[in-house]
Amino acid sequence: MKAFLLLLLAQLCLPSLVPEREKDPEYWRGQAQETLRAALQLQRLNQNVAKNLILFLGDGMGVSTVTAARILKGQLQNRKGEESLLEMDQFPYVALAKTYNTNAQVPDSAGTATAYLCGVKANEGTVGVSAGVTRDRCNTTKGQEVTSILRWAKDAGKAVGIVTTTRVTHATPSAAYAHSANRDWYSDGEMPLDALEGGCRDIARQLVENIPDIEVILGGGRKYMFPKNTSDVEYPQEDKHRGTRLDRKDLVQAWHDAKPPGKVSKYVWHRRELLALNLSRVDFLLGYDWGGQGMPRLWCQSVLGLSGGRIDHGHHEGKAKQALHEAVELDRAIGLATRLTSAQDTLSVVTADHSHVFTFGGYTPRGNPIFGLAPMQSDVDRKPFTSILYGNGPGYKIVAGERENVSAVDFAHANYQAQSAVPLRQETHGGEDVAVFARGPMAHLLHGVHEQNYIPHAMAYAACIGSNRGHCNAADRPAATTTVLVPFFSLLILLC
Repeated sequence: MKAFLLLLLAQLCLPSLVPEREKDPEYWRGQAQETLRAALQLQRLNQNVAKNLILFLGDGMGVSTVTAARILKGQLQNRKGEESLLEMDQFPYVALAKTYNTNAQVPDSAGTATAYLCGVKANEGTVGVSAGVTRDRCNTTKGQEVTSILRWAKDAGKAVGIVTTTRVTHATPSAAYAHSANRDWYSDGEMPLDALEGGCRDIARQLVENIPDIEVILGGGRKYMFPKNTSDVEYPQEDKHRGTRLDRKDLVQAWHDAKPPGKVSKYVWHRRELLALNLSRVDFLLGYDWGGQGMPRLWCQSVLGLSGGRIDHGHHEGKAKQALHEAVELDRAIGLATRLTSAQDTLSVVTADHSHVFTFGGYTPRGNPIFGLAPMQSDVDRKPFTSILYGNGPGYKIVAGERENVSAVDFAHANYQAQSAVPLRQETHGGEDVAVFARGPMAHLLHGVHEQNYIPHAMAYAACIGSNRGHCNAADRPAATTTVLVPFFSLLILLC
């Protein structure tokens, strides 16, 4: 062990590992003073009314994911990585949010979505309802519905949008418009008989009926909008993409029918259709793509950015490379939105619903490839290991009675499943706090450590929507037209 530590120390001290400018103490002193000057400017609080609200939600984007994504971003630019800055890193205010559900120490995406969208903590597996609702029990729902910041904005006459890289009916975005005792009740075809007889409605139906005037809805999951066994427009030969609805409703047509006379509503299912639209002449836009699974990156980019829904998917599969590249893409969307808006009138918030049991370590030297090996072998089984590891998940492998030797596999492959300590088919969420980054009017309200349900209340206060509006009558806080852009789960709710 002593010999290893000496070897590691020698590696860390190699001149090639340290950028030349960082050897000069004045570099660090100057950097600190620049940061100090910027911090002193924050004493001039921006108390404007927020004209726009943008919530970027990286599903499963815990602090360790943020750090690793920062290093990846730098290394993709041929830098060492650690010194890089994500777009979210440059937001002036940072807080921590406690993510537990009312009945769960380690949360799920449904209870957390209810918190950061509806302002109320809830039980795991339930969306848009209070903790008085028990998962799967339809008869506990009535009277326990809670509304979201999206609804508060619509009630104030604002424009709103939902864009997600996963299903629009997924737990994260669905809390914006639905009230359900089970996050998996995507259509009536997924609901038990007692729930249907009890009068509970599926999530896809609620998307069309609860808030019929959402200006922009883009994402996946179109099979939940069509009658059972209806062939998919893109994959007509694949049974898994066929419609699932038992009530025989065509919810896309119902969406069209619910629009006011004289308003133009457009439904698209392919990127080329979206690009062909003159959006200035479209009042309502509904877009479903990707065979019922989610929205591909190119489509999302054509709208304005990319949400982070698939960060979560990558981690659950133990595929860190996929998760981290998704986080970098989300950060690109944040940068684009930052350049297209002003901090004087737009409050942007970046956060996560929960973390994952994802980590990286192993005393790696400066600039070590984020998907690479630690510079050491285990002093127990004498085998190498990757810097990235999971506490549990599908990467647990035993070969000939021993831990798999990762030097014999392609651990840099996109589908490589990093080793885990406990075997599970799907890796689990983590229970620690997540970061909240804020920029714009009243961003200073997001500071310190908060309950997750505080987030939409702070955003609503900044935009003068919702119930707490007494401060909006002040002469120095004139009313403003607010566009609420609610990024979701893996999602980024972003309105162009």
